Amino acid sequence: QVQLVESGGGLVQAGGSLSLSCSASGRTSSITYMYWYRQAPGKGREYVAEIKRSDGHVDYADSVKGRFTISRDSSRDTLWLQMTSLKPDDTAAYYCRAAIVGQGVVWGQGTRVTVSS
Repeated sequence: QVQLVESGGGLVQAGGSLSLSCSASGRTSSITYMYWYRQAPGKGREYVAEIKRSDGHVDYADSVKGRFTISRDSSRDTLWLQMTSLKPDDTAAYYCRAAIVGQGVVWGQGTRVTVSS
């Protein structure tokens, strides 16, 4: 079983930067895609970004394109979301998700990001 744990959330001023991480443990070789999602208070879950494990291909939601960068470190055990030019609308709980062969989808517990104006 794969387990995911996010960290790095906090308070940042508009225009600032913040990096989130998601540590994966277990049978990480079975992961095919990893994703970041977010959910603002009172809102539905929103797709943010994805990365394909096999070739490193990435994609982003239009709302964050050009501001956020998704990546994995060389060990393939940690997922990162580097956020720049943050806006108050980016305030949300951020979750990592993994698509896993033989397991389906697993989620982390989330980490909260608050962007002040």
